[in-house]
Amino acid sequence: MTKAWFDVEWSDARLDQSRKQARAQGETIPSPHRGRIEFKLYDDVVPKTAENFRALCTGEKGFGFKESKFHRIIPQFMLQGGDFTRGNVSARLMQDKLVKMLMCLRQGTGGKSIYGEKFKDENFQIKHSKPGLLSMANAGPNTNGSQFFITTVVTSWLDGKHVVFGEVTNGMDVVKALEATGSGSGQVKFDVKPTIVDCGADSK
Repeated sequence: MTKAWFDVEWSDARLDQSRKQARAQGETIPSPHRGRIEFKLYDDVVPKTAENFRALCTGEKGFGFKESKFHRIIPQFMLQGGDFTRGNVSARLMQDKLVKMLMCLRQGTGGKSIYGEKFKDENFQIKHSKPGLLSMANAGPNTNGSQFFITTVVTSWLDGKHVVFGEVTNGMDVVKALEATGSGSGQVKFDVKPTIVDCGADSK
C-alpha cells in the first residue's frame, strides 16, 4: 500500500485580519495555519493513477505538487488542487491586481501527468461513497492530468466520470478547516490560498 502526505498552509478570517493589520503597521506578519493530510492510495485497484499521484508528491520527475495551491474549494462538496503549471505565481506578483485577476481566470486549466499531459481513465471500480476520497479532476473522458479533488461529502453523481484512487487516513480536521475557506463559487475567501508547502510519499 502506498502512502502519501501534504503539509498545507492556509488562512481564516481572524488570521486574515491580523495579517492585514500587521502589514499596514509594518509589523511582523503572522504565519498561516499549518497542518498535515495523510492518504493511502488504491494502487491495487488503479495502479497507474496512484503512481501518478505518488510521483507528483515526491517530485521525482522534476515537477509536482509542492508549492501548488488548492484553487477551488466548495463547502459541502470538495477541495480541488494540482494545477502546478498555471496556478502558481509568486506572492510579490500576486500583489499586482491585473496579474491576480488573470491568474484567477487561468487556475484550474493547467497541470500535467507523469505520462504526458493527459492519460486515460483507468477504471471506475471505486465509488464516491464517503467524505475524504481522492479522485481525479478532469475536463471529460480520458483527460486526467495532475488535478485532483478531496471529497467532503458523498458525491455519487461523479461515479463513472471521475477515477477514485485514494482516501484520507489522517487529517480530516485539516480538510474541514480548508473547506471552511471556500465559497459556493469555489473562490477562496482569504488572503492565503491553501498551499501545499511540502509533500511526499512512501510504499509500505
